[in-house]
Amino acid sequence: MKGFPGFPAGKQRVTQIPNLFFSDLLPIIDNLAELKVTIYAFWALTQKEGQIRYLRLTDFLNDTEFIKGLGPNLNAATEALLDGIERAVARGTFLHVNVESTDGKMDLYFLNTEKGRAAVEGITRGEWRPMPDEDQPISLLIERPNVFVLYEQNIGPLTPLIADELRDAEQTYPIRWIEEAIQIAVENNVRKWRYVLSILERWRQEGKKDGISRRDSQKELRQQIPDELKDIIKR
Repeated sequence: MKGFPGFPAGKQRVTQIPNLFFSDLLPIIDNLAELKVTIYAFWALTQKEGQIRYLRLTDFLNDTEFIKGLGPNLNAATEALLDGIERAVARGTFLHVNVESTDGKMDLYFLNTEKGRAAVEGITRGEWRPMPDEDQPISLLIERPNVFVLYEQNIGPLTPLIADELRDAEQTYPIRWIEEAIQIAVENNVRKWRYVLSILERWRQEGKKDGISRRDSQKELRQQIPDELKDIIKR
C-alpha cells in the first residue's frame, strides 16, 4: 500500500463539494469506481474555464495518475473507469450527451446541477456547441444505462449466472423492453429476474402493446405470470 505523507503546512487550494453530496449521494453510492469518478469530476471541472464546463471522456482517460488508482493494470483500470462513469450517469449524478460531428463522436459529461442541466438543454436546442466543432453540425444521443446497471439498481446484486442470463436477454430483447419490464417488476414489488423474464417472453410471443396503459399492462401481466410467482406478488 502506498503511503500518504499528509497535507503540508500553509494555505492549500480547495475544491468545493456541495453538502448534498455527503448527505444524499454518498450514502447510496456502493461502487468504488463510481465514487472515485464522482469526486474526481468535482475537482476536474474546477480546472476548466468558461461559463459552460464539462468533461470529455478523454479527460478521464488521459489522466494517467487517476487511472492508475482504479485497477491493477491499464485494462482493468480502464474498464473500472468506464463502469464507474456509466453508474454515475445511471444514478443521475452525471448528465451525458454523445455529440456527433464530421470529426467523429464526443462524449460529454456534466454534473447534474442547474448549470449542467441548462447546458444540456442548450445543446439540445442548438444554442451552443462544444469546441473544437463549433462550426460543424451536431446531433444529440442520450446515453442509456446498460442492463447490468439496471439490474443492480432495481433488482439486486449480480451473480455470474444472472450476468449470463442478462447477456442473453440483451441479444434477444430490445433494451427498452428490458427497462420497462424491470420497471413493472419494481412497481409490482416483485424484484426477481424470473418475473422480468416472464414479462419479456410474453411480449415476444404475443407482441408488445405499446399503446395500452400502464395499469392495463400490469393487470394483464398479473394474469399471465407463472403460478410459482403469484403467491409472492403484493397486490
